[in-house]
Amino acid sequence: MQHPTSDDIQRVREFLLDLQARICAGLEQQEQAGGGTAKFMIDDWERPEGGGGRSCVIQDGKVIEKGGVMFSHIDIKNLPASATARHPEIAGAKAQALGVSLVIHPKNPNVPTSHANVRLFVAEKEGQPPVWWFGGGFDLTPFYPNDEDCVAWHQKAYDLCQPFGEDVYAKHKAWCDDYFYLTHRDEQRGIGGLFFDDLNEWDFETCFKYIQAVGNGYLEAIIPVYQRNQDKPYSEAQREFQLYRRGRYVEFNLVHDRGTIFGLQTGGRIESILVSLPNLAAWSYRPEWDEDSAEKRLTDFYLKPRDWLGLDN
Repeated sequence: MQHPTSDDIQRVREFLLDLQARICAGLEQQEQAGGGTAKFMIDDWERPEGGGGRSCVIQDGKVIEKGGVMFSHIDIKNLPASATARHPEIAGAKAQALGVSLVIHPKNPNVPTSHANVRLFVAEKEGQPPVWWFGGGFDLTPFYPNDEDCVAWHQKAYDLCQPFGEDVYAKHKAWCDDYFYLTHRDEQRGIGGLFFDDLNEWDFETCFKYIQAVGNGYLEAIIPVYQRNQDKPYSEAQREFQLYRRGRYVEFNLVHDRGTIFGLQTGGRIESILVSLPNLAAWSYRPEWDEDSAEKRLTDFYLKPRDWLGLDN
């Protein structure tokens, strides 16, 4: 297996910083198109244990209520349990972890919450060759979904996977459906997309090209969703439902998300780890929806693993 050099890691770092900048610029354009003036605040930080990052956060916009696009490149002296449970051979190893992770919470309930992440992990233990893998993906969490957005989202995922193998989309879509699942609610978080981890089955260059395709694919997929939906009217009742559903997002990130757990266990920067949480969310005791309502259809139809592209037909 080809092992990444310091130059390889630097190339990944440069791509990630460029990706972060382009995503922020694209989302700011959508904020401005909706009549808003909010911009991403840039917060560069260093980690006492080694490494640092750049946190880009937007709040209180007319289009984007809260969003974080976070770059980090950290050094780890002693790998924690969250990193070694699936890889006991690297327990106690030194490591580098670098990536871009983002969550964008829109103001309009007709626009879905979106998430994306691309990352590289390299661990080194004395007397052993380096261990490395890529991970990432993107997924969509709608409140009032429509089929056009769902199909377009998965079509973009399918198209970017095709150069890497006929089975990649199906495999990473299924992994996404399995991962973004709230076991305590018996419910999907959203309509899915792509998710993968421990990716080193190809050579380093091919794996790197794949995360580039995924990172670029998120921006290409999400901007049309905003353009189709951000100016739609909505009611106060729809806004209340959005906040209620955001509660599920908070539950997943705090209970299940491996990235959040990894950050907490490695003594990460708490503001960057928890920036994925919305400014506003709500919980309600056993709410009920009319059988023919859009709110009921969300959980009964859309929040189920589905073949949005008809590939199984």
